[in-house]
Amino acid sequence: FAAFYREAADPAVILRAMPAVYASDATEYLARVQCPTLVMHRRALPAVSTDVATQIASGIPGARLLLFDGTSPLPFMGELVPVVAAIREFLGDEAAAPARSASASEASVTILFTDMEGSTALTQRLGDASAQEVLRTHNRIVRAALSAHGGSEVKHTGDGLMVSFPSATRALECAVAIQQRVAAHVEAHPNTDLRVRIGLNAGEPVAEAGDYFGTAVQLAARICEMAEAGQILVAGVVRDLSAGKGFLFADHGETVARGFEDAVHVYEVRW
Repeated sequence: FAAFYREAADPAVILRAMPAVYASDATEYLARVQCPTLVMHRRALPAVSTDVATQIASGIPGARLLLFDGTSPLPFMGELVPVVAAIREFLGDEAAAPARSASASEASVTILFTDMEGSTALTQRLGDASAQEVLRTHNRIVRAALSAHGGSEVKHTGDGLMVSFPSATRALECAVAIQQRVAAHVEAHPNTDLRVRIGLNAGEPVAEAGDYFGTAVQLAARICEMAEAGQILVAGVVRDLSAGKGFLFADHGETVARGFEDAVHVYEVRW
């Protein structure tokens, strides 16, 4: 690199160029990016923190963020295998996905849980067949919304669905769409006992056998438990990732989720 710099410019040019480089700011242009975007960053990069990568990813509509271990600012130096595998996977080269290094950090994803409130009481009141029909209605609404917003169904939880998104913004848009569609369905069918609560959290869960595990998932489930019918509750990290995207949040303060020692800041999304 020293040889590269010496061949590219003399010291006087470098001294004039570097202040201009560090003073430049493209933040205002991020929202204009319309193509699918993959933002990659190495956690231990000395000069630039992961906060910058998060800010860039949250500023580009639908962007996906991947964090890797290492210190190199250049994608073609350091641990190369997971970087190349991630790029090939992003570009649609499915055959390359299994080659992704196990040492690579998991992608940051947003986890969304839905839950039909009072499902047990509903079954007792309506009977198995009628209660199952309400559940099927819930599933149709949720799956239609996640399909429209780029979500991936992870699993059925009995009374709801667990869904993952590469983007916090898409996850929130999907959550809002679900509640709006549920409200519209209930308005059109007043006798339908369909009430849904939604909880979201973002993090880097462990991906295994088509499922996600770990603290990020557990906290998303606990936040869903905190919600009431018709509510969308999110962890503070989801609010931060979706800053500037036009969502309205109501601060519910800090609370300790069941099974957790540390408090989490919870917000309600107004839909």
